[in-house]
Amino acid sequence: MTDPSSHGEVSPPEDEADQQLLLRLRDGDDLALNDLMDRWRKPILAYLYRTIGDYETAADLAQEVFVRVYRARRKYRPKAKASAFLFTIAANLAKNHFRWIKRHPEAALTDEVANKMEENSAQSDPASALEQNESGAAIRAAVQRLPEKLRTPVVLFHFNELPQSEIAEILRCSEKTVETRLYRARKLLREQMGERRL
Repeated sequence: MTDPSSHGEVSPPEDEADQQLLLRLRDGDDLALNDLMDRWRKPILAYLYRTIGDYETAADLAQEVFVRVYRARRKYRPKAKASAFLFTIAANLAKNHFRWIKRHPEAALTDEVANKMEENSAQSDPASALEQNESGAAIRAAVQRLPEKLRTPVVLFHFNELPQSEIAEILRCSEKTVETRLYRARKLLREQMGERRL
């Protein structure tokens, strides 16, 4: 199965254009949803994949993000950045997924799922590529072991490159809380990785 993060991050599009698409959708232009999906499918899928660790589940949840955007289209008000709006929906779906996993432990993430997170390396040197893949897999597995409250800010900050202010908006907490969670997550990751530089 293809790793969405192996295609490189798509830099988030300009917010004004996204807000215009959401306003067009709100005002009855259903085709605006297709444009929004074209612009945001990869970043949302990459976020969910890194958060959850299972491609099929992440793909299903990414689709659900846009279903929810469509259902709530008439209620949209451009108060926040469009990216915050979309990632808030994705973060809530991921939270719901983890709650479901807690209630259904037989479906919990396994080492097999962590192994699916291997990325294709573009390097020509096989030894370097192997070392990079092993290092990347170890980091991804360590991120998967973080508690959900710490995992989400790490993925949004380090992989999706969102500012702490936007992460605070998505998680509905203060910037200081985001900063604290990132600090705690990095500390746990360093312990898990044997003080390897992250």
